[in-house]
Amino acid sequence: MAIGPVKVGIVGLGHVGAHVGNSLILQGVADEIYLCDVNPKKLAAEVQDLNDSSVFAPHRVRVFNCGTDYERLAQCDVIVNAVGHVTLSAVSRDGELYATARMVRTFVGRIAAAGFKGFWVSVTNPNDVVVREIHRLSGLPASHVMGTGTCLDSARLKDAIALATNVSPESVNAYMIGEHGFSEIAVWSNVAFSGKPLDELAAINPDRYGFDKAKLFEQALRGGYWSYAGKHCTEYAIANSAVRITRAIVHDEHVVLPVSAYLDGQYGQSGFFIGVPALISAQGVEEVYELDLTEDEAEGFLNSCEKVKGNYAKLPDFPVEESRKTPVVVPPDPEHDDVYAKGGYVMVDNGEEVFPEDAEASAE
Repeated sequence: MAIGPVKVGIVGLGHVGAHVGNSLILQGVADEIYLCDVNPKKLAAEVQDLNDSSVFAPHRVRVFNCGTDYERLAQCDVIVNAVGHVTLSAVSRDGELYATARMVRTFVGRIAAAGFKGFWVSVTNPNDVVVREIHRLSGLPASHVMGTGTCLDSARLKDAIALATNVSPESVNAYMIGEHGFSEIAVWSNVAFSGKPLDELAAINPDRYGFDKAKLFEQALRGGYWSYAGKHCTEYAIANSAVRITRAIVHDEHVVLPVSAYLDGQYGQSGFFIGVPALISAQGVEEVYELDLTEDEAEGFLNSCEKVKGNYAKLPDFPVEESRKTPVVVPPDPEHDDVYAKGGYVMVDNGEEVFPEDAEASAE
């Protein structure tokens, strides 16, 4: 039986996309990597650097420059969407909403029209909203489309708990669920150490396990922004979360990861994508796990669902048919041009959209 090479595409070669490529190489996940970006000089440079990096890989990996010929990615097993406008997310991941939705509308339909039948793994923010748009434009089953969701947030929570207790993160079972954003929640009622519930351990050994939950939640929630404050991006961990999901698909791992997955009745919700634990295999999202939540956790998760649905409803209409033309022409969006120019928006307590400088002024 002939064994074909594992082919992975990446759209968007900024900080994250480039690290996705390098991790795919160094972890030995892919045999061929196909790269697309609208900046030809940056793309050519990354192709050169990644091909050089492959010399040190577990096996030979070939890296291809596809320019903006997105149709070439239709042959891939998995495509990682890593486009973005990181400065728009300086205050909130919602700040990229209109810009990134416009970006994915220029290539997802073209790849679909070229016959892509594989899997999408999306990193782009706001993650859950963009994943839903990719699903709509791709025409693929919901199980073939997922986002990094709360995969990184859950890793941050595990790491925070591990540091607080001096227990390896591999022995910590902990999840953040909801949007990849400020409305997500930590499911403290499900936290366990190799099967032993946190609350039981805290009662027996409060010095070790009776940590400040609010403090650790804040570390998990805002870890990305602490990285951004120092270097104006996050790159390593989020890239590796995308590679972890990709590896689970191409190696048929049947591993549970907290991805942005489609809800079809789970948690009493349907018709959109959000971060929840799911079984990932060669079938994509094979099963969504429904955690038992406390009343407060269920309320928090519901609020997060409403936030995601509300953000998706803000997107200007764009027909699927238009996304499958070459080239794709996305109509201008005059209503939101100021959002791009002023660096995105942040949601304040009363739910209104305000620009960052206005939010700062009101805070004073």
